[in-house]
Amino acid sequence: MTAMTETNHIHEVMEGPEGDDAKCSFHHTMFLEPQEKKRNMKALLVKRAKETCSCTPAKIKDCVLGFFPILQWLPKYNVREYLLGDVMSGVIVGVLLVPQSIAYSLLAGLEPIYGLYTSFFSCLIYCIFGTSRHISVSIFGVVCLMLGQVVDREVERAGYQLEPAVPSALPAPGGHGNGTGNGTEPLCGGGCYAVAVAATVTFISGVYQVAMGFFQVGFVSVYLSDSLLSGFVTGASITVLTSQVKYLLGLDIPRSGGVGSLITTWINIFRNIRATNICDLVTSFLCFLVLVPAKELNERFKSKLKAPVPVELFVVVAATLASHFGKLNENYGSSISGHIPTGFLPPRPPLWTLIPSVALDAIPIAIIGFAITVSLSEMFAKKHGYSVRANQEMYAIGFCNIIPSFFHCFTTSAALAKTLVKESTGCRTQVSGMVTSLVILLVLLIIAPLFYSLQKCVLAVITIVSLRGALRKFRDLPKMWHLSRVDTVIWAVTMAATALVSTEIGLLVGVCFSMLCVIFRTQRPEAPLLGWVAESETYESLSAYKNLQTKPGVVVFRFEAPIYYINKECFKSTLYKQTGVNPARVKAARKKAEKRKLKQKEEGCGDKQSSIPVGLGSEPVGFHTIVIDCCAVQFLDTAGIRTLKEVCKDYGDIDVHVLLAQCSPSVRSSLLRGEFFQEGEDQLLFHSVHQAVDFALGTQGHGAPKK
Repeated sequence: MTAMTETNHIHEVMEGPEGDDAKCSFHHTMFLEPQEKKRNMKALLVKRAKETCSCTPAKIKDCVLGFFPILQWLPKYNVREYLLGDVMSGVIVGVLLVPQSIAYSLLAGLEPIYGLYTSFFSCLIYCIFGTSRHISVSIFGVVCLMLGQVVDREVERAGYQLEPAVPSALPAPGGHGNGTGNGTEPLCGGGCYAVAVAATVTFISGVYQVAMGFFQVGFVSVYLSDSLLSGFVTGASITVLTSQVKYLLGLDIPRSGGVGSLITTWINIFRNIRATNICDLVTSFLCFLVLVPAKELNERFKSKLKAPVPVELFVVVAATLASHFGKLNENYGSSISGHIPTGFLPPRPPLWTLIPSVALDAIPIAIIGFAITVSLSEMFAKKHGYSVRANQEMYAIGFCNIIPSFFHCFTTSAALAKTLVKESTGCRTQVSGMVTSLVILLVLLIIAPLFYSLQKCVLAVITIVSLRGALRKFRDLPKMWHLSRVDTVIWAVTMAATALVSTEIGLLVGVCFSMLCVIFRTQRPEAPLLGWVAESETYESLSAYKNLQTKPGVVVFRFEAPIYYINKECFKSTLYKQTGVNPARVKAARKKAEKRKLKQKEEGCGDKQSSIPVGLGSEPVGFHTIVIDCCAVQFLDTAGIRTLKEVCKDYGDIDVHVLLAQCSPSVRSSLLRGEFFQEGEDQLLFHSVHQAVDFALGTQGHGAPKK
C-alpha cells in the first residue's frame, strides 16, 4: 500500500545582506509520511478466533482466577496486618446495617426480615466475585424506592392490599400467590406475592448486569455524569423522604406510585393530617432529636474517633424497649414491625410468568445499580492505589442480585455512606464483608424476634436521617453554579424530573438532557479572534487578554469545537461576524458597483464617476489573509469539509486567502480524503499559527499563495 505524503509549507522572510533593504524569501517544505496501515481482515479474524477459542491450562487458570478474584487475594491474605482492621470495620458496618436493613425493607414494600436476608447474601457474594476491597454492597435507598414502586404496582394489579402482610411461604413457581400449597404451606397473601415480585425484578436486574459484563458494555456508565447521578440521587431522596412521612405521622394511607407520585402522596397526607397518631409523631420527634445531633457529632469528630458511634442501633434498642414495656401498639395504636422470624426460608425460584411485566422496570434499576457500584469501586481503588476491573464489578453486582433472588432477597448496590464507614474504620480487604455477613447472620438466627415491638416510625426516621448527604446538595448549589453552570442545570433538571415525575423517567430525562447540553456546547462554541504575544510565537484570545498585538492584514480566528453538520452554519456566521466581512455581501456590492459604472459609461457620464460612492464594493476589506487555528477542532465530517471548501472559495473570490494551522492528524487525514486540496495545488497546512502568519506576511507582495 503506497503511503500518501503530506506537505506543510513554512514561509520564512530573511533580511538581505549588508544593509540591503530588499528581502528575499524562500519556502521550507516539511514532508510527513504517514505510517503504513496494513490491514488484512482475514488474518485479523483468524488471529482473534484462535485467541478466543484456544484452550490451554494457563488460559483456563487465568479465566478462573479472573472470574473468582477471591482465589487471588485470599491465599495472599496477611492475617497479622489485615485481620484486626477487617474485623473492626466488618462488625461496625454490620451493626449499622441491621437497623438500616429493617428500615429499607419498608421502602421496598416488604417485611423487615427480607432486608436482613438481602444484606447477608449480598455482602457474602460480593466477597467472592468483587475486586474492590472497600465498597460495601448492601441495600441502597434509591434502588429500594424504584423496586418498591414496581412491587406496589404489581401487588395492586393482583388485587392485594398495598400494605404487606405477615410473612409466609412463597407461592409455588408459576402461581400468582392466591392459592394454597400442598396442605402444609399457609395461605400466601399480599406480602408473600410482594416478595415474589421483588425477587423476580432482582433476578432480571442481575441478568442484565451480568450481560453487560459479558458484552463488556461498561462504557455505558460514562453517559451518567457526576452531576446527573447526583441530581438523580437527590431527586430520588426527596421521593424517599415523602414516602416515609406517613410513618412519621402514623397515617394509614395508600402508597402512591407512577408519574406524579410525590404530589399525590403529599395531597393524601394533608387530606388525612387530622388522623395523625400522636404517639408516632412524638416518637419520631424524639428520634430526630437524638439521631441528627449524634450524626453531626460523628462527622465532626470522625478524625478523632476510632469508629463512628452506632447511634441507630442504640435508638432501635431503646425504642423497642419503650414500645414493648409501654405497650404503645395496644394502648395508642402505634404501628410496629411485627413478628420477625429466625432462620431462613427455603429457596424458591422467581415467578417466571411475571418476567414480561417487570422486564422493562428492571433496566433502570440495573443501570443505576452497576453505575453506582462501578463509580464507587473505581473512586476508592484510585484513592488507595490499586486497580479494579469494571466488567468484573458488573459480574459481581449481577451475581449479588441473581443468586439472592432465589432466597427471597431484593436488589442491592454499593452504598456510599456505608462504604465511607467501612473505609474509615480500618477495612483492608473483602474479609470485612464476610465479618459483616456473620454479624447479620447472628441477628437472623437469634436476635431478630426481639424487634417485634419496634415502631415503624423509628425505621422511617432512620431512613430519612440517612438521606442527609444527598439532601445537602442543595447547600452546594452556589459553588456548583460557580464551577459549571451547565452541570448545575443538568443537576436541577434531573433532580426535578426524578422527584416530580418518576425515578425511571427522571433518569431518562437526565441522560437525554445531558447529551443535548454536550451537543449545544459544540453547536455554539467559543470562537475568538487571536492576537500575538510579543516576543513569542504564541497567539491568544483578544477578548481574554490585554496587550496583544495583531499583524497588519492578517486575521487569526480560532473555532473551539469540531466542525460538523450541526454547527457548520454557526462556524460560517461566527467567522463572518468576527472578521466583519461577509464574502457574499462583498461580491454582491462589487457587482452592483460594476453595473453602476457600466451604466454610467453607457450614459456618457464617465467624467462624474469619481463623485459617485460605490460603497463596500470598491473598498478593500482591511485584510488579505485569514488564519484559522484548528487546534480545538477534534474532527471533521463531510459537511465540515464542504464548509471549509466554501469558506476558502468565497474569501478567495474577494482576494482574501484562508490558511489552516495546527490541524490534528485526524483532521489532516479528513482533509486529504475529502479532496480539500485539488490536484496540482500546494497543501498549505501549518503546524503553528505563527508559521501561518509569517507565511501570509511573506507572500504579500510576492503574489497570492496557492491554496
